[in-house]
Amino acid sequence: MYYVPDGTTKCGFYECKSCKSRFLSLQTMKKIPCPYCEQDADMEIGPDESMEELTDTAELQEIVEGENVEKMDRLLSLAITGGDYEWL
Repeated sequence: MYYVPDGTTKCGFYECKSCKSRFLSLQTMKKIPCPYCEQDADMEIGPDESMEELTDTAELQEIVEGENVEKMDRLLSLAITGGDYEWL
């Protein structure tokens, strides 16, 4: 699978309020840091700079369970990877 490992039976469906990305995560907390916004953060700091704080910008939309995990993973990955959508 694209977002979560094969065999995952429970995950969280998140939407980032900052970059509007939607993704699955093994975590199911109400808010988590967005992995896409984290990539943009510059963690190299100089002597007079402070480290950027990573804020929890991704909010849990729903908890996905069972065979719906694989379906949701495929559906979300179509927008990024393209591919076969005949299974829909």
